[in-house]
Amino acid sequence: MAIYYGKTVEDAVIEGLKEMDLERGQVEIKVLEEPSKGFLGLNAKKAKVEITKLKTDGERAVEFLSGLFEKMNINAKCNLDESFEKITIDLVAENSSQLIGYRGEVLDALQNLASAVANTGREEYMRVVVDCEQYREKREETLIALANRLADKAVRTGRKVTLEPMNPYERRILHSALSDNPDVKTQSEGKEPNRYVAIIPNNLKPQREHDNRNGGKDGYRKGGKPRYDDKPRQPRPQTSGFGTFIGNSLKGDE
Repeated sequence: MAIYYGKTVEDAVIEGLKEMDLERGQVEIKVLEEPSKGFLGLNAKKAKVEITKLKTDGERAVEFLSGLFEKMNINAKCNLDESFEKITIDLVAENSSQLIGYRGEVLDALQNLASAVANTGREEYMRVVVDCEQYREKREETLIALANRLADKAVRTGRKVTLEPMNPYERRILHSALSDNPDVKTQSEGKEPNRYVAIIPNNLKPQREHDNRNGGKDGYRKGGKPRYDDKPRQPRPQTSGFGTFIGNSLKGDE
């Protein structure tokens, strides 16, 4: 916030914007005094305006997160990197597991909240990424490695492989990682919040059953329909700390 003077209100505003190196849309302007010519040129007064720089979308998101951390008694710092393409907020804390949570669930929740704050009043959606200690980059590397390993397993066994439920961002990573693999295809199955990725080999074959629990044998159900390994694995029990496995999160992809 700063005070500027000019012969007219417009002159004062132009002077203030020039000195602050800002555009009109980036500031709030308040007229404190209109110019006055005085009597016979005596006691003339210049226009007086107050110009306050508006917070950017990223700054509003950081302010929100900082206030949230204060209420949660978490000592954390927000480093903002804002561009025309996206807003990135990197969190630094003594106990990073508090901000990352089980398989990144806390981090995803913080990102959703920050995104809602940053996009309030915007006509076009701005992507917001909240990260901590490069967790998302490490997570992506883990997912890509896992996708390739399970794709090899699917081809080797001739059976469909399903992963645990995960958020749309992580599902997209898996789809992208195997998009150029000529031996398998991927698809998302199930309903939110338990939607998961299935890796299906081109050499898919019926699964041979070792019992008659479903009333059939040799990999076939009653009625002659083949059985496939289409049951998703159950989520692991939730624990605290740095997440490194596939797990639940927020949002949904396709």
